[in-house]
Amino acid sequence: MPATTKTNSQLVVNGILNENPIFRLALSMCPAVGISTTVMNGLLLGIAVLFVQVFSSCTISVIRNFIHPKIRIPTYTLTIATWVTVIDLVLAAYMPAAYKEMGIFVKLIVAFAIITMRLEMFACKNSVPASFWDGVGMGLGFMFAMMTLGFVRELLGMGTLFGYDILGFKPLLFFVLPAAGFFCVGIMMAIYNYVELAYNRKKKG
Repeated sequence: MPATTKTNSQLVVNGILNENPIFRLALSMCPAVGISTTVMNGLLLGIAVLFVQVFSSCTISVIRNFIHPKIRIPTYTLTIATWVTVIDLVLAAYMPAAYKEMGIFVKLIVAFAIITMRLEMFACKNSVPASFWDGVGMGLGFMFAMMTLGFVRELLGMGTLFGYDILGFKPLLFFVLPAAGFFCVGIMMAIYNYVELAYNRKKKG
């Protein structure tokens, strides 16, 4: 039996808003804190995670009936590692400068909790099309969170966006430090929760 009856658009919106990997589920905090110092870093890592999430979800959905329950986690890990290797080699070959800056985090995608969690909670219970759209939603949600954090930290920490000087000075260097990552994530979580509460109250009223 399918684990969900949501439409494709609902699956995408769910990953971006309702179950945003970073702002709502508080998963994959390591890259959120360590690599989200610029919008470009957030975008590139977001694309890598989107790729791995979508293809891993589709792969597990295809073979879900052949996975023995006792080896499902190793199977997930092997599947994720395969697609991480693909995106790792592509970035190293075609985007060496960006890869040099965030290469270690690309390799760590294998251990990102959000990907393993979606394989266990969704892909192994649903069809390929549904798993594809769920993967798209979760991947876009991660990308959105990383780019939002990168926007705030790059602008306030370096006065730039996408490397272009916007403010003409560096306002608060604190925002490029790892500690600022936790600070920004906490603020965004609070905003997400506040907006949800306000929306629910308005809906009830």
